[in-house]
Amino acid sequence: MILQVALTGGLATGKGFVGSVFEELGCHRLEADKLGHETLQPGGEAYAETVKLFGDAILDANGVIDRRKLGALVFGDAARLQQLNAIVHPAVERLRAARVAEIARNHPDAIIICEAAIYMESGALNRFDKVVLTVCGRERQIERAMARSGWTRAETEARLARQWPDDRKRMLADFVIDTSGSFDDSRRQTIEVYNRLRGL
Repeated sequence: MILQVALTGGLATGKGFVGSVFEELGCHRLEADKLGHETLQPGGEAYAETVKLFGDAILDANGVIDRRKLGALVFGDAARLQQLNAIVHPAVERLRAARVAEIARNHPDAIIICEAAIYMESGALNRFDKVVLTVCGRERQIERAMARSGWTRAETEARLARQWPDDRKRMLADFVIDTSGSFDDSRRQTIEVYNRLRGL
């Protein structure tokens, strides 16, 4: 019997690192961001509708959606972001479900780690057997996000404001991994969670 696990957490809380450790341990990993990129590629499920809605101005010279141009149109415009999400999110979920079914056919005892920042905010937790939450101190989170993306503090805080605070998320999580410390410490916690998932 497969085990579907949601790996979630706020911006720059170490989801990617924790996901990579789960993968090293033999879990199958599906990243919502990567699935989202796939659906927006030419021929992807969300491509045609997104281009129809936002126009050819979001395309590069090869007809590929330029995510920076698209992001510039929706960031700070809640209505347009909602329109984009209404196209992309269902397409991502259908692709995720198809990948899960494929893994289940070939690996019936698999642990499948499904990684996304907003599983809690989007009300998607009922699709999963267990929930793993990554957290770190807010100031650390802001520093990491700014260093990684080049955003200003104001831009970073604006993005964080759209996500639930950790205290609210902790109430819905089965396991919490605090990534405030070293990589070794985060790895140790991830291995502990993996062993508990394996024992289910």
